[in-house]
Amino acid sequence: MKKTIILILTLTAIIGITGCSKQAVDPLPTTSAEPLDAIYLDSTKSTAERVSDLLGRMTLEEKAAQMVQGERNAVTSKDLKTYGLGSVLSGGGSVPGEGAIKDWKKMMDSYQEAILLRDLKIPMLYGIDSVHGHSNVKGAVIFPHNIGLGAANDSVLVKEMAKIVAEEMKLTKIIWNFSPCVAIASDPRWGRTYESFSTDTKIVTELGDAYFEGLKESGVIATAKHYVADGGVSFGTGSGGNLIDRGDARMSEEKLREIYLEPYKELVKNGVPVVMASFSSFNGEPMHSHKYLLTDVLKNELGFQGFVVSDWEAIHLLDQGTDFNDQVQLSINAGVDMLMEPNEWLSAIEAIVSNVENGKIPMSRIDDAVSRILTVKFESGLFEDPYLTDSETKVVDLGDAKSREVASELVSKSLVLLKNEDEILPFKKGETILVLGPGANNMGIQCGGWTIYWQGSPDIAGYPLTTGTTILEGLQSLGEKQGITFITDVNQASKADKILLVLSEVPYAEMNGDTADMSITGSLASPENKAALELANAQNKPIATLIIAGREVIIDDYVNQWDGLVMGFLPGSEGQGVADVLLGEKAFVGKLPMPWYKSVEDIGNEQAELMYPIGYGLNYAND
Repeated sequence: MKKTIILILTLTAIIGITGCSKQAVDPLPTTSAEPLDAIYLDSTKSTAERVSDLLGRMTLEEKAAQMVQGERNAVTSKDLKTYGLGSVLSGGGSVPGEGAIKDWKKMMDSYQEAILLRDLKIPMLYGIDSVHGHSNVKGAVIFPHNIGLGAANDSVLVKEMAKIVAEEMKLTKIIWNFSPCVAIASDPRWGRTYESFSTDTKIVTELGDAYFEGLKESGVIATAKHYVADGGVSFGTGSGGNLIDRGDARMSEEKLREIYLEPYKELVKNGVPVVMASFSSFNGEPMHSHKYLLTDVLKNELGFQGFVVSDWEAIHLLDQGTDFNDQVQLSINAGVDMLMEPNEWLSAIEAIVSNVENGKIPMSRIDDAVSRILTVKFESGLFEDPYLTDSETKVVDLGDAKSREVASELVSKSLVLLKNEDEILPFKKGETILVLGPGANNMGIQCGGWTIYWQGSPDIAGYPLTTGTTILEGLQSLGEKQGITFITDVNQASKADKILLVLSEVPYAEMNGDTADMSITGSLASPENKAALELANAQNKPIATLIIAGREVIIDDYVNQWDGLVMGFLPGSEGQGVADVLLGEKAFVGKLPMPWYKSVEDIGNEQAELMYPIGYGLNYAND
């Protein structure tokens, strides 16, 4: 009996010690770890096998979470651990901390760390609008906007540009780019005109594919947007009070296929992994609920294997008067796979679950959507390298000299010479040039929208928007080497041989760029343009005008006052490329990517009297 009591006491003590020990080192609560033999964690298995295995382990709630993307300002690391969101994004201008590389790395590591505490360890995919450079990040190279790339029409350089953008993205641990935009703009009154390479389907298709190839070769996920015919909407149909943006493309299906679908056919054939649906409609049916175009055409007919993501809160515009649950089921049943819900991401997860439980979204549709998303994640290497620690980067810092040289070359090639009477250009040795106008020395103006901020911003005195070379700085630097003097003091105007007048639009993006007049002195023109025009004319000297804008603005009232005219389509941060051409170091090779109308009444009119046709552009030999 005594031995039995001693044994019981001993066992009790051991159990007590063991219990205290466990309590002292208990980690953060997590669900059970995955078995070591999980097929989806084995990189030697095929993507299809891994997707099937992982899908079979997921709850409905986990699947729903994969189908939702929230914005970084509304998503915490704790949220990711709790809900397992499939994706997070940055809206225009949304950056962590001061936006430095270290701030991005800290946020990205924190996000992945949190979500990888979940038992299934499905990495988060982060998306961003690096549309003409890694343009949310101060110090990144800012390239010409798409319309400028269309004027240059150099697919080799566009591919090289995309590689640079990808490398700078990877410095901030981001591998999903909401680009390229393959809109085919038909009406320059549209505020997104500069997001289009051209009105020519062939140019858009070739440059869009070149940009995609550059991203793909550098390990960054591309997004073809905005599907489909966003550039073909009719003026006056814009939703939410917009003049044209988010409007209705009113045309036959034959025209849709012949003009607007072609870039997507090529990109899908070449394996583009993501397509973003457009805010716009096709003959009255919103694209986000257009099952025929999203599922029957894009996925079934064209064979698109990736996933479709919605645009920013775009499903909220579906069937006004219905509730959010209905909007979710309409879009997902139509073929949208991931909902970009920056603020309502939790409600979106709940709505997906509710719709499935109520029989309004079939489970097969959920499994299809999640399979597509997981396929992209597996094939991007995100499961093997969620922190991008093994990702090879060819740049060590933002905005290196070699990258800026590529941007400068694109700027030079994007300039279009339209008029050159008495060979006012190039400026010549010994000349003194008076530089006037708001676009000459303003980094924000020459970069335009989608630069640091969603709408972009002109430089505020003493505070340049980002790093780079303004047009004036480029002129003065090269002029010093060539013996050409550039002055800006109008009190010294008598010393000038010629005038360089740099007129511009203000920065804008999306619907904020919609306009009914388009005049170079209109509502979206830089307010200083009119005074600069009058000041230039008052000098009675030859005038060469450079226009910095996102579209061919209306200039019919002024063009006869100028001896020279050059179009610069939002060249970005490397103003040296402008100087190189104006001073004759490089030739003019750019051609207009869109027709230049004399008046807004001519827009879309087959009998329009054009200022200059698409493809027009002089050089120093044939002016």
